[in-house]
Amino acid sequence: MKVVYRSTYYTLYQSENQRCFYVDFEQKVVRMSFCQLLALRHKAMSITIENHFDGDLNKHGFELLQLCNKEHLFILNTFEVLDLKELVEHGFALLGISANSKTVAA
Repeated sequence: MKVVYRSTYYTLYQSENQRCFYVDFEQKVVRMSFCQLLALRHKAMSITIENHFDGDLNKHGFELLQLCNKEHLFILNTFEVLDLKELVEHGFALLGISANSKTVAA
């Protein structure tokens, strides 16, 4: 396995032999297809971090994250959410499939 990106809490690996990805969440390593990795990116980027600082919207400052058709459940604090967003953003950029990249038309 090749390390794509390592953040403070998480590591994204790419397996060239199995054509899949692995995300090390420290407590658990999750095997993901490309579609599941895209779903992780969508879920991570959909988390509104401002809600973690509003006691009425997120009283305890935790986020529940379900992955791979509810096969995995993670409870993340604010720092872990920010780090997951960083992992997804930088990991996809290093894979060359960043959502922020611009395509130049010929």
